[in-house]
Amino acid sequence: MESILQTTFPFAVIGIAIFLAFNGVLMIVAYTVLAERKVLGWIQGRIGPNRVGPWGVLQPFADLLKFIFKEEIAPDKSTKFVYFLAPFVALTCALMPIIVYPFGPPINLEAAGIDLAALLPYGLGEGIKQIPLTIAQLDVGVLYILAITSVGVYGIALAGWSSNSKYSLFGGLRSSAQMISYELAMGASVIGVVMLAGSLNLNEIIYAQIHSPFKWFIIPQFIGFIVFLIAAFAETNRVPFDLPEAETEIVAGFHTEYSALKFALFFMAEYVNMFTVSVMGTVLFLGGWYIPGLSYIFEPGSIPYAIFSHVGFLLKIFGFLFLYIWVRGTLPRFRFDQLMTFGWKFLLPLSLANVILTVIIVFLLNR
Repeated sequence: MESILQTTFPFAVIGIAIFLAFNGVLMIVAYTVLAERKVLGWIQGRIGPNRVGPWGVLQPFADLLKFIFKEEIAPDKSTKFVYFLAPFVALTCALMPIIVYPFGPPINLEAAGIDLAALLPYGLGEGIKQIPLTIAQLDVGVLYILAITSVGVYGIALAGWSSNSKYSLFGGLRSSAQMISYELAMGASVIGVVMLAGSLNLNEIIYAQIHSPFKWFIIPQFIGFIVFLIAAFAETNRVPFDLPEAETEIVAGFHTEYSALKFALFFMAEYVNMFTVSVMGTVLFLGGWYIPGLSYIFEPGSIPYAIFSHVGFLLKIFGFLFLYIWVRGTLPRFRFDQLMTFGWKFLLPLSLANVILTVIIVFLLNR
């Protein structure tokens, strides 16, 4: 019994961490939708959802119930297997980057006054000196995120093709072309950060910012941050780059033929992508969970330090999410030719120029 517990304990811990992280993200996504509807209502001189629960706070759950009980409709001539698979591909690829994001600093058990060996039976807590607030620490975390987010477009492309609808096909083709255009600029904007940190590990990138004179890489990499921000809007198909689902041109684009829970999965995938890209921008350019000066108030590794760092991390993410909503209520949609021209003729050259400039600066600093 003891050997079985010792063998399964690490897997149980990882499983619980994944469960908590994914459910926490889905709750944030649900209330991001509500916040968007509220903020857009204020921008447009409306009230927004205010009927379900106090101030409308239960509206996301009402929407979920509505999607569950709606009738499932599939086009007769659609490619059924791919048609049903596409929403799951989109949502899975949106959720997978979450496992490598550091949501806070590791908790030092000695500094926190916690003795796991005494709390856990069968010696399960022996040798554990700190608790990382990261599910998986990959040495190539940045590459992993870029790879997974680029695969996510397959869900949209497959949905557009399998629906056997010209509107859906146009949306899928637009999304593919848009991804190719802006994935290059986004990848190039990240190279400057990687060169300054000297690592692809997200935790090491945060610690590199802590030990740098700027504290946050947004200062030396301001051009890269602007390129990343614009590419993030295009990557997540948000206004002013929401061409794959432009209602005034192609009805609803790639998800025109989707209803009920399948539509809800695409809806969730879009907002999860917003969250994951916001986390990526926070980690790469805003120091992640690091708050300058907090170590003078709380001891690093203690529970209060971890809590306040995590809260600061979430506030930075919410700032990104608010920017998404604000831009949606402010800017009009680009034409598709304007979008492609902007990506290939302005954003990509600007990101490459930033890379060259960063190479020169790093070379001069290391001489």
